[in-house]
Amino acid sequence: MAVPVFTLQLNSKILPGRVTIGKYDGSHSCLTAATTADKERLSPVLIHSPHRRLGPTSQITGATTWSQVNKEISLLSVNRNVSALAAGRLHPELEQDILVVGTQSSVLAYNVESNKDLFYKEVADGANVIVVGNLSGYENPLALVGGNCSIQGFDYKGNDPYWTVSGDNVRSLALLDYDLDGENELIVGSDDFDLRVFKEDVMVGETSETEVATILAPLRGSKMAYALANGTVGVYNKLHRVWRVKSKNRAVAVLSYDIDGDGVEELVTGWSNGKIDARNSRTGEVVFKDNFNCSIAGLADGDYRLEGRSQLICCSVDGEVRGYDSSRLGTLIEGNVHQEAVRDLLQKKQALLMELKNYESNTRSSGFTGGQNLNAGIIPAKTSLQTTVSINMGTKSKGPHVELCLTTNNETIIRAVLVFAEGIFAGETHVVHPHDEELSSTLKVALFPPRDVPLDIHIKALVGLPRTEQFHVFELTRHLPRFAMYTLITTTAPLQQEQPQNFVSFFISERIQRVILWVNQNFLLSSELEAEASGSSLSLSFTALRDGSLLNISMHPAGRVVVATPNMTLAGDLVQSLASFLNLSNLQVTAEFPQELAHLEEWLEKVSNLQEVRIQLGADLAHRAGLVRNLIVRAEDARLLPDLKSMRDWHSQLKEVNDDLINSYNIRCSNHNELLDILKQINLLIQKAARLRVGQSKADVVNLSRTALQSNNLHSLIKIVRTGEA
Repeated sequence: MAVPVFTLQLNSKILPGRVTIGKYDGSHSCLTAATTADKERLSPVLIHSPHRRLGPTSQITGATTWSQVNKEISLLSVNRNVSALAAGRLHPELEQDILVVGTQSSVLAYNVESNKDLFYKEVADGANVIVVGNLSGYENPLALVGGNCSIQGFDYKGNDPYWTVSGDNVRSLALLDYDLDGENELIVGSDDFDLRVFKEDVMVGETSETEVATILAPLRGSKMAYALANGTVGVYNKLHRVWRVKSKNRAVAVLSYDIDGDGVEELVTGWSNGKIDARNSRTGEVVFKDNFNCSIAGLADGDYRLEGRSQLICCSVDGEVRGYDSSRLGTLIEGNVHQEAVRDLLQKKQALLMELKNYESNTRSSGFTGGQNLNAGIIPAKTSLQTTVSINMGTKSKGPHVELCLTTNNETIIRAVLVFAEGIFAGETHVVHPHDEELSSTLKVALFPPRDVPLDIHIKALVGLPRTEQFHVFELTRHLPRFAMYTLITTTAPLQQEQPQNFVSFFISERIQRVILWVNQNFLLSSELEAEASGSSLSLSFTALRDGSLLNISMHPAGRVVVATPNMTLAGDLVQSLASFLNLSNLQVTAEFPQELAHLEEWLEKVSNLQEVRIQLGADLAHRAGLVRNLIVRAEDARLLPDLKSMRDWHSQLKEVNDDLINSYNIRCSNHNELLDILKQINLLIQKAARLRVGQSKADVVNLSRTALQSNNLHSLIKIVRTGEA
């Protein structure tokens, strides 16, 4: 167990995930955290300044209140529940960091040293996560705020030069030099399980995870650490996963810190059970660990002891803070590594001895019976396990699915199968263990991929002879293509071709053979398609196994491609996949989705009505607040006269006005929540429309849509969704 170089108690309950550190005077690190609400404030922000041991010259200065008990602690009143917290160099002309506080309806940039607001902005989409830093294409630093399906970037003046949409609610952000060009790109994790990379406002990379990425943290070079809601922690190099581990606990915070002083950063993780561990960022091997009595609230690094080097600072939800120094942990960690290596070698030795014992037992049994005893557990030398992946249209009790079939080539049986696949099974693992009377040389596993992403299925099969007690383990991997849940319609009867109502169309300068090659690689087909020698057009029809809808992909001689499907998200996935396969840098698309556009018109009309109601409620609230002040004065005058009858009348009227205020507030809350839901749907539709395009055309859809929304131009927005142009 590691010994911290310092410990302290903040005497406040800290909100998990809302901990940061900043040099608000330009030189001294100050731990900053959002605390739980007290009787006077809604989750005030605590700022711990260890260099101010003598306390400030005055007790109350502006929005900041200094603690009378601990002269190192000050509290910033936000008067709203804090949802996100960050600190960084936001003002290009100032040396000190700026504290940025996010709530579900606003963003506050606060200069702690000067004790004044840099700016305060209302944000309709809320602030789920904030990161401060430089972004590619922008001269000044930005405070990037992830909210309800959108990301806004504010400069130090409060202007928002950056705005883009995400596929769902934003849960994590990180600034990382993804392409190693010397400028930061924005990495976004959202509720749709996707990780997206934005260079300026253009998405340059995307991958899918098995759960929501709740935390993203930059590492050295193009590497980044991530944590998922299901307890998974790992490292990506660009969008290629280097390693990952999974825990039954949830990761609350991750941080890059060289804890053993070897010049290579480790990935430090704080967990919901109070554990802290540091792993080698290249291999995932644990090199350090410690435990708190309760959940970790956050991690930070800073020179807290004024020694000229940074310490790892860990904060728990009950306000306990510990600091660790790499210079004092190096020797301890080196000894622990040697002990772990010895333990690993001993475990491997025991496993090999057990395996050798089994082989000797099998050899003796085989020798006693001339090699004919079926209980010996030795399978024939040429035994092989064959696998096929196909589409099964299902039965009344089991819907259409992808079927994994495993078969041995002799009299051996398959006793059990372990299937590892991301995002298909709960816990990512599925075990099939047939009853004794059902054992055979063939075993089938039904797969129901919930999303259209390529998957690697890892299989472990226990194969042995009938009535044996020992089995041979076969391990293999099968790849599941991205659009495996769509079956090709192979009927020879001509399909009734009708003009599709929902489709996207675009032109490409490619041969039909290339498109067929893409279909073969991305769809699960019984046999690969081949282009006819004289064929100048292509038309393929598929049925979606999930909902039974039809998908048609056609290509005409002039290079016009039409993708007809009622699912706008599927159309975007197909366009992105085809563009990636053909290396298309830009693609302009014409889209027709009448039902989605009808929803858009309905949503915009509701937004207009809700905003009018909001204005009326605000005016009514101001009027009733004036009545309250007037009634309080009259009631107090009646009390002083004394006129008890009049006082009771005034208090009775005051209660009625107060009840009206409460009802008005509840209506405003309902109005606000409904507005947020509609804005989320609008942002999602813009994201879907953007995914129908590639490159600059994709970025143009987002920028033009924002302009149309700001000017409340419905016709322009509909045209943008259809054509990509205003």
